[in-house]
Amino acid sequence: MSDHRYTSADIAVIERVIRERRDIRHFVPGQLPAGLLGRLLDAAHLGPSVGYMQPWRFIRVVSSETRESLWRLVDSEREATAASLPTRAADFLKLKIDGIREAAEVLVVALMPGREAHIFGRRTLPEMDLASTACAIQNMWLLARAEGIGLGWVSFFDPDAVGVLLEMPPGSRAIAILCLGPVAEFPAAPVLESQGWGHRLPMHEVLFEDRWRAGAVGTPTAY
Repeated sequence: MSDHRYTSADIAVIERVIRERRDIRHFVPGQLPAGLLGRLLDAAHLGPSVGYMQPWRFIRVVSSETRESLWRLVDSEREATAASLPTRAADFLKLKIDGIREAAEVLVVALMPGREAHIFGRRTLPEMDLASTACAIQNMWLLARAEGIGLGWVSFFDPDAVGVLLEMPPGSRAIAILCLGPVAEFPAAPVLESQGWGHRLPMHEVLFEDRWRAGAVGTPTAY
């Protein structure tokens, strides 16, 4: 056993928060506890980043006018997405895809400009800036769940339109709208799973040895 191992109780808590994390769309009135937003941002900023580039940038949406404009951009993309779904447009439109109007806090997460200058770890995989920022968001997500606070990652928007709205510099790119706030409950299972949009794949379909196993992945379902 490693001398650096956490206690079994600590490990159980980590495993629990990973299992119980949910992408939240429904919020109840209320604010975040004092100091929690800062701690959540600290957790994100402690995320791993390729070449230590720390490409994440956060914009806290404070004014109601900006929040409403952001919601309109999301709703526009919601309609466009529904129109592009070949078989389940009506089912999709029944889903609540954001909590921008109800959440206690709204953050836009963006990739910084000038990322091209970071070659370390990105020469053949330039998308590692996005991967690094996703790790930062996951840090925030897990801490929010442990604190009993909901977090939803909204990806229905035109990044260019969000950039114009928030006066972001050229070369930056919005990748997430995060809605945070108190919730009535955390669903026992992911909402899209419970509503029939997909299921958790068994491990044998995602874990291979030495070579990609032929026939392991079927044709994706088109929605």
